[in-house]
Amino acid sequence: MQKKIVSLLCLLISAFATAQVGGETTYQFLNLISSPRQAALGGKVFTNVDYDVTQALFNPATINVEMDNQLAVNYTSYLGGISYGTAAYAYTIDRRTQTFHGGVTYINYGAFDGYDEDGNATGTFTGNEVALSFGYAFQIDYSDFYFGTNAKFISSRLEQYSSLGVAVDAGLLYINKDIDFNAALVIRNLGTQITTYADVNERLPFEVAFGMSQRLENVPIRWHVTLENLQQWPIARPNPARSVSDLSGNQSSEKIGFLGQVIRHTIVGAELFPEGGFNIRLGYNFRRGEDLRIVDQRNFSGLSAGISIKMNKMRFSYTHAKYTSAANSNFFGLQIDLQ
Repeated sequence: MQKKIVSLLCLLISAFATAQVGGETTYQFLNLISSPRQAALGGKVFTNVDYDVTQALFNPATINVEMDNQLAVNYTSYLGGISYGTAAYAYTIDRRTQTFHGGVTYINYGAFDGYDEDGNATGTFTGNEVALSFGYAFQIDYSDFYFGTNAKFISSRLEQYSSLGVAVDAGLLYINKDIDFNAALVIRNLGTQITTYADVNERLPFEVAFGMSQRLENVPIRWHVTLENLQQWPIARPNPARSVSDLSGNQSSEKIGFLGQVIRHTIVGAELFPEGGFNIRLGYNFRRGEDLRIVDQRNFSGLSAGISIKMNKMRFSYTHAKYTSAANSNFFGLQIDLQ
């Protein structure tokens, strides 16, 4: 069974290895950060196996009995006046294997002023998108591996145009309890549009990612390393603003070597007191930091930090993520134990 699942994952990855990132696909909101915890640890984490019911939105293999009757609601004040949120809930029917997960991701782009081709005002319009997901995971027989899937139903409306789509996520998770080490391979947003905006079929933001994490022995810290967007190489492109000129006025574009490409796939994070009632979280997203940094100016792009406080059956989380000198995001989350 285990070999069949791994073979299926490899086949799906190879079949969609040409997928792109960053504005080249539709339904980009599917890749938005799902919770303050994710945001604080750099934006993407796939290996948390605990109470965090929102984690399953990114890796369904993490669905477990600790999520039973947990309800999470998250809100983000995003860039440019955009706001979005997520919600997740899990319920265990059989405490041995049967935990089911449901989630929603919603984004509101706000109001826009419309104009025709002659510049005449046509009134205001809005845009919003939503995705509903349903997930399930199970342990592969006689192994330390877990496999999970999410089914997503997507609705998008941008001005007078609308679109419907479907997608699936699949995750393979390895847990070594002896050394408290987790590793995960995830494919996300494998799907298609059912109806298109204007009779043009667009690709979904397919992604392959790999993550590792471990709680240090005798130290209350869990480190995280994530390799994102492995389906695309190279991921970085030269920034025209970083071109250099010689004395003759000839311009040379920015050169990005092999190490520069690798580092842009990497996210690192650490969580202090990961199992306690109070957490401190730090993360750094190298691609965000490199793409948004300003030459000869320190602006801390890519950094994020957050906290989590548990009070009785409620856990409040907050994260501040640095994008540029002029744009940051704040993430708020509340998880309630409904037991």
